[in-house]
Amino acid sequence: MKETMTKLILSTFVLTGVVDSTDDYFATVEINLNPPVAEPSVAVVPVNAFPCDVYEGTKFYILKLTEEDLPVIICGEHKLNDGE
Repeated sequence: MKETMTKLILSTFVLTGVVDSTDDYFATVEINLNPPVAEPSVAVVPVNAFPCDVYEGTKFYILKLTEEDLPVIICGEHKLNDGE
């Protein structure tokens, strides 16, 4: 009897993340998974994958709307602490 294997493919998702650190080429980021897990996932992402300038504290989203789409990174707002 042939066993069948079931694959779970994420066809749509939105993940949130924040940049921990950067250098000239890469950003170390924390990504919150859905459903949430105890600790965020850590990844190293090329800075040229972001459609904005990134630095420590930059928030971003990874978005995939349909099964056919490729995931895209969308930058969130980063509010500078100007002492006010």
